[in-house]
Amino acid sequence: MPRTITAGLDGSPESLTAADWAAREALLRDLPLHLVHALGRQQPYAPLGGASQPSLSPDEQMRQADHMLRKAEATIARRHPGLRITTDRLTEEPVTALLGAAQAADLLVLGSRGLGGIAGFLVGSVAQAVVAGSRRPVVLVRGGLRSEDEHQLGAVGSGAMAFRDVVLGLNCAAPNDTVIGFAFEAALQRATRLRVVHGRSPELPYYDNGGDLNAELHDELTGEMHRALSEALEPWRDKFPGVDVTEQAVIGKAGSHLVEASRDASLVVIGRRLRRTPIGTVIGPVAHAVLHHATAPVAVVPHD
Repeated sequence: MPRTITAGLDGSPESLTAADWAAREALLRDLPLHLVHALGRQQPYAPLGGASQPSLSPDEQMRQADHMLRKAEATIARRHPGLRITTDRLTEEPVTALLGAAQAADLLVLGSRGLGGIAGFLVGSVAQAVVAGSRRPVVLVRGGLRSEDEHQLGAVGSGAMAFRDVVLGLNCAAPNDTVIGFAFEAALQRATRLRVVHGRSPELPYYDNGGDLNAELHDELTGEMHRALSEALEPWRDKFPGVDVTEQAVIGKAGSHLVEASRDASLVVIGRRLRRTPIGTVIGPVAHAVLHHATAPVAVVPHD
């Protein structure tokens, strides 16, 4: 099966922003871009509170979907000459269709309408269900992201633009090769620095009677965290000698620190353990916080 970067389109500006990011990622990886749209099952609607009107006929739905795909393909082809682009109209419901598309791709890219709150695209949405259920990496791109938002000024007078850091959220208690490898590859492709963030909330013995973290125990804890980071990253430094790596051991909730780090990042990479609970698939508190509040694109990499 050919390797692709796949982007899900629903006709919204946010999905077009995500598709444009996917096009840039495809060029970085020298892969084709595959644009998909899921028709699903359209419901009747009631305009201006009036009587319910019939939904579009299947033929009309297909014509609109094909028009949207052709228009998006033409727009992206103009912006990225030479990029190989294919399109596909899928008949399944959106979650099912996108999970299938993710399984057949190196990476699935989806758009996000906002950051947190009821208006957030991720809250109770198709995108969240796809992130939670996919066995392949999924990237969420916020609406309004521009190419220049991923870059910083390069060498003085050169006019070159260098990528901002790739940020990896790493759980040193259970470092995963799939997640770490994805982040190193992303940094290598962008010729940029990899910033690895390990956050830990200390237990009660680390606090003094005033509720503040004891300075001596703080230093002891951060020292332990730095040693764990170095040990987890040592083989990857050897495997990717061209990647500049910085380590950041922080006290507190990892999600909050990753959200802060996203403000100066081109990509945030987090892992998601493949697991099911009695209420279905879950994404975990760190992924939940980052997906709802990060300003940079977020790659969620599933792992066993």
